[in-house]
Amino acid sequence: MPLTHFAISKAAPKDRPYKLSDGFGLHLLIEPNGSKKWRFRYHFEKREKMIALGTFPATTIAEARAKRDQARTLLKKGIDPSAHRRETAAAAEQAAQSTFGAVAAEVLANKEASHASEATLSKNRWLLENLAAPLKDRPIAEITSKEILDLLKVVEKSGRRETARRLRGMIGSVFRYAVVTLRAKDDPTVPIYGALLAPKVKPRAAILDEKKFGGLMRAIDAYDGWRTLRAALQFTALTFARPGEVRGATRREFDLDGAVWRISQERTKMRRPHDIPLSPQALAVLREIWPLSKHHDLVFASIRSPVKPLSEMAMNAALRRMGYTQDEMTAHGFRSSASTILNERGFNRDVIEAALGHQDEDEIRRAYNRARYWDQRVTLMNNWADIVDELKGMA
Repeated sequence: MPLTHFAISKAAPKDRPYKLSDGFGLHLLIEPNGSKKWRFRYHFEKREKMIALGTFPATTIAEARAKRDQARTLLKKGIDPSAHRRETAAAAEQAAQSTFGAVAAEVLANKEASHASEATLSKNRWLLENLAAPLKDRPIAEITSKEILDLLKVVEKSGRRETARRLRGMIGSVFRYAVVTLRAKDDPTVPIYGALLAPKVKPRAAILDEKKFGGLMRAIDAYDGWRTLRAALQFTALTFARPGEVRGATRREFDLDGAVWRISQERTKMRRPHDIPLSPQALAVLREIWPLSKHHDLVFASIRSPVKPLSEMAMNAALRRMGYTQDEMTAHGFRSSASTILNERGFNRDVIEAALGHQDEDEIRRAYNRARYWDQRVTLMNNWADIVDELKGMA
């Protein structure tokens, strides 16, 4: 006799489990602790089997009967309901691992394991987790080129052409990983190449005229603000290192006696170690502020906290206070200033490129040049420091 809601509600627990039958293999198991569990008993290939269909009252009588009927339909087709349930669960798990968001998370984890810089990781997370958020829950194998292009065009129309280009590249890296892990057949970002507007490239402002550059260096020497900030600008000009490398410089990176600054690969843009010879002038700048960091590791610490580096904004703000607009000079512009002046004075281009930390595409040539040009780089940095002094003396 089919069960009723009243009969089930009144079924009291006993010392041992017992069953209330609903018919066609469906029954309710009453446990001593009072729980009531739906079970479906059936035979498949001459073996008796049973599957759980939920608990009462979370699963109603009607829902339990519907599940039983679905199982019986599978049996009529020669399908084992238990095996079908496992396969369905496995497929659901596989589908969950095959969304764009899941694959993107794996790509980010791989980059982190490869010791990518925190700045790079942060940018990649922002691109994939924020800008690409509309793709997060989509099965990656179903995403089309048109779908990605529509997303990129939204970013592009906001005026961020370069961001759209980078987003396309990051989405492409996710699809290439999906391809090699057999979760996608191809990379739908490939047909998009050429479909985006070219970025509006605005070079970082830099003073390239020797006389004007001399005036800039005199202004920096006369800057009466935070000593560490003045030293950071002087040191950046003398080493023409990237501002981020200067701002994050630590005491343990410097060999003052050997006149070498050794930057680890984790802190360089090219993800390669970069050693910089220090001229006597650069060493003098360091020694002037060295006592300020004796209790901390950062050489060019923020005025607000000795454990936080100077910000590039602070360096640029100092240049603004000296009267240089953002269209005239930036902290990053010292690299262009040095490169231009040194090239115009006839110094070896390859040595200049090595000093700038630019990466040669040929790995063997890169390693060869790094060793070959060291002595020339030492001479170059000394010559550059002397040129800076010479330019400062030009009225």
